[in-house]
Amino acid sequence: MRASRLMALLFVLQRRRSATAAELAAELEVSERTIYRDVAALTEVGVPLWTEPGPGGGIRLVDGWRTRLDGLTGAEAATLFTMGAPQLLAELGMGTALAGAQAKILATLPEELHAHARTVAERVYLDAPGWFQEPAEVAHLGTLAEALWEQRRVSIVYRAARTVDPLGLVLKAGVWYLVARVEGQVRTYRAARITEASLLDERFERPDFDLPAWWAESAAAFAATMLRETVRIRVSPRGLRALKRVTDVEAAAAAVAGAGEPDGEGWRELTLAVESLDVAAGQLVSLGGDVEALDPELRSRLADHGRALWERNSGATNPP
Repeated sequence: MRASRLMALLFVLQRRRSATAAELAAELEVSERTIYRDVAALTEVGVPLWTEPGPGGGIRLVDGWRTRLDGLTGAEAATLFTMGAPQLLAELGMGTALAGAQAKILATLPEELHAHARTVAERVYLDAPGWFQEPAEVAHLGTLAEALWEQRRVSIVYRAARTVDPLGLVLKAGVWYLVARVEGQVRTYRAARITEASLLDERFERPDFDLPAWWAESAAAFAATMLRETVRIRVSPRGLRALKRVTDVEAAAAAVAGAGEPDGEGWRELTLAVESLDVAAGQLVSLGGDVEALDPELRSRLADHGRALWERNSGATNPP
């Protein structure tokens, strides 16, 4: 915490060149006494600060002096060493650049922040793919990334040949997607299914495009189109807790939020958005005796699953 505050103080002074202790205390939301302690600490490690008393005085940096790493705190530097970044950037052809950046950061950070960055990197790591899922082989990811950085059009084969303007690459649950403009529309392509990719000499002007916002909106719209039907069910308290593990997470959350009041045994009625009746039956059967279908067709399909399970696992041929 103190290391981040010291860096913040340093960069405020670097931006303003001079400020009173009261002004610095207000901007950093600390006491004036803390400001004076921090100024002393920075001076001890060689930062050329000096104070000038009087009405026009204040705390100043020596003219011309600047930090070697503008605006970067230990926490910010740590993000370059964590969350699986080396693996992901290597896939985009930037592994060497990342290694160089990390070396420069470690060389320029003060020792206290250097240690903080290393500590975070040793304790936080992102492993994007789910359990028991092998990341898909993406043969042309490097080509797509190069086209993205250089704003060059690229010819791809995705079922059919087409020329696209790459606007972004998204890694979702271990799967890479290319977001690109084609014929004036923004579309998404699963990168592993692109069988050919060739850089073109022609460059394009990138539009004002917010990739995270567009992806969030697109993903929500896609999920909504997948959940085309609704079913009515009753679930026990245990079934209610398990629902999000066996169905779409957001659909389960919406169903639970709109669920009816519990009966005397704690069971509640709810309406769940599903992809289809077949998919719903396959998902809900895993709840066993903690779910009851209220729609006749879903009820019949769950019963079919139950009979099949009983026949296969009991050794008998006449289910009760």
